[in-house]
Amino acid sequence: MCGIAGIFDRRAGRPPSEEELRRMIEVVTHRGPDEEGYRVDGSIGLAHARLSIIDLAGGRQPVHNEDETIWVVFNGEIFNYIELREDLVGRGHRFYTKSDTEVLVHLYEEHGTDFVDHLNGQFGIALWDGRAQRLVLARDRVGIRPVFFAEAGGRLLFASEIKSMFALPDLERRLDHRALGELFTYWSPLEPHTVFAGVTALPPGKLM
Repeated sequence: MCGIAGIFDRRAGRPPSEEELRRMIEVVTHRGPDEEGYRVDGSIGLAHARLSIIDLAGGRQPVHNEDETIWVVFNGEIFNYIELREDLVGRGHRFYTKSDTEVLVHLYEEHGTDFVDHLNGQFGIALWDGRAQRLVLARDRVGIRPVFFAEAGGRLLFASEIKSMFALPDLERRLDHRALGELFTYWSPLEPHTVFAGVTALPPGKLM
């Protein structure tokens, strides 16, 4: 288990700072106590709390492609990453880690947003394409790994846990009474609802 978090400044003119990202990721260090990683590039900020399992020494996130135009933070496990890596190497891609995370950036280079169709695993992914200025959020088909998002003051916040977004003052804390009704009826809000107004769960198998 790892934790991801980030900020995408869509129109507020307030680029994310590493301090903001640090506040977001520090509240989920229980998800990844081994190390933290950050990437700030203009309108995007990515953060990661890592639980080291694959490539203990070299798999620090965020991970990038060859020319550092595509970056990713990732929570989960890609079960078929060895087969995907072999195919991508055969297509000319160069890897600098041995982690399953790095296949994501190269798969995206090959297939665009269809890259998720090639994944066998459980995942919450935030990928930044600097050339297209595009943020991609994705969640595995069963919904094992969570991804939440909210818009606040012209900025999109996203994270593995809602409390990461509440670590910033931008997001107002209000209960969603409809979701509360679902909680007491079904024992859980029905996604994409959460108990907090304005905070949405990316549904299983969805890409945004």
